[in-house]
Amino acid sequence: MQSDAELDAIGLLCPLPVLKARKRLKAMAPGQVLCVLASDPAAVIDIPHFCTEAGHVLLATEARDKATAYFIRHG
Repeated sequence: MQSDAELDAIGLLCPLPVLKARKRLKAMAPGQVLCVLASDPAAVIDIPHFCTEAGHVLLATEARDKATAYFIRHG
């Protein structure tokens, strides 16, 4: 899946992947897509919850080598 920006949060633990994603998304235009790479096991719950609460859309997830890629469309 294509993204407009990528955020490497591999190795960061909760809540840092979500906090960094929130900061990056604030700098992006509505409709743009951010790819967040996260290895934190809690991200599978935290990122979808963040998207729902903040009005963003979680488009897809992809398993990568040591992480999961979360594709978030800015709402």
